Amino acid sequence: MTRETFEQLVAEEFPGAIPEQFRGKIKNVAFLVEDEPSQELRREEGLLPGETLLGHYRGIPHTARGDLYGLGATLPDTITLFMLPILEEAAEFGADEAAVRGVIRDTIWHEAAHHFGMDESAVRRREDERQNGL
Repeated sequence: MTRETFEQLVAEEFPGAIPEQFRGKIKNVAFLVEDEPSQELRREEGLLPGETLLGHYRGIPHTARGDLYGLGATLPDTITLFMLPILEEAAEFGADEAAVRGVIRDTIWHEAAHHFGMDESAVRRREDERQNGL
């Protein structure tokens, strides 16, 4: 899959990944696509050999933004999706476009949950609830 096609899928899956009541609250967030996590990010996240990330959120969570947030120059938060790990993950589910879309959608949801202030354990708990229809 080309980078251009992957980026198009990311743009198409964003609306379905985020519940409508939260979509409008995602402000000053740039979505990026990279091939895979850098060595620096791998060290920062404490990844072991063979481990990787599907996505990564960096910024000031929505819940931590005070009244003065955005006054003056404020760099956007970033949600980065890592194309190669996402394609590898999708291969476990058939590697067709529907599988890739599903992994992209889940990754966007996961990283947006961090944007809304959830830590990793809370995000994983909510993911389990989503998958089990709770």
